[in-house]
Amino acid sequence: MPRWLIAIGRLENLLISVFALALVVLAGLQIVLRLAENGLVWLDPVLRVLVLWVALLGALAAARHDKHISLDVLGRLLTGRLRRYARFVSLGFAAVIAALLCHASLGLIAVDRESGTLLAGAVPGWWAELILPVVFGLLTLRFLLRALIDLPPPTVPGAPP
Repeated sequence: MPRWLIAIGRLENLLISVFALALVVLAGLQIVLRLAENGLVWLDPVLRVLVLWVALLGALAAARHDKHISLDVLGRLLTGRLRRYARFVSLGFAAVIAALLCHASLGLIAVDRESGTLLAGAVPGWWAELILPVVFGLLTLRFLLRALIDLPPPTVPGAPP
């Protein structure tokens, strides 16, 4: 595996760990503060954003390890070359969907940027959405690479299948 993919995977793991830890600590802090009737108003939107970021980074990590959600009915019925072709089509379809979601998320960010919605205090809401095109772009790359790596070698004319 190329070094840059390994580096991206390590960065993903680090971000998941940091954001999940922040989520637990901040949620616990909010609970304690609410019991004392002093909850922080800005913390709930931040916690929602952290949940989104951890979930999307978790999906990216699952795809890295080929543990993403998939329907593999054909994969269980087919064998050999047909199974690899079915996997290629499936991963190619997932890459197309991820690319479409990356494009759509860029549109969402543009709309939210124009609206001027604030997340917490003076933080623009679209900043929280920046994770969307990044993750969907990386998912596209990951699905494409996996589809191409798993593609069976081309057949040689006259060679047995």
